[in-house]
Amino acid sequence: MSNIYANSYLIVFVFLCLGVLLPIGALTIGRWLRPNVPDEAKATTYESGNIPFHDSRIQFQVRYYLFALLFVIFDVETVFLYPWAVVYDQLGLFALVEMIIFIVLLAIGLIYAWKKKVLRWM
Repeated sequence: MSNIYANSYLIVFVFLCLGVLLPIGALTIGRWLRPNVPDEAKATTYESGNIPFHDSRIQFQVRYYLFALLFVIFDVETVFLYPWAVVYDQLGLFALVEMIIFIVLLAIGLIYAWKKKVLRWM
């Protein structure tokens, strides 16, 4: 019985080692094989063939980041809703109550963002 568990852990350990060592090996081999010819032109910002005339880093307003964060939150919500909807018949009333609580919490967050005027674009 313990041999089965040890074998399972061995498989997980092998995949963990492969998951760490293969990317490291691929990046190392790539570093050895690529040509390394540093040049000042390679270090400049690419401006569609034009010579850059100012710093390419610009500041964005914080509201764009907040808008993107809200999008990610509600996008992840669909990741939770879709599997629940697929197996809803098997889950029963308890899962329905849990999902209603989940949606209410997200709605509270949306109302909070709306009150703070995060959703105004301009």
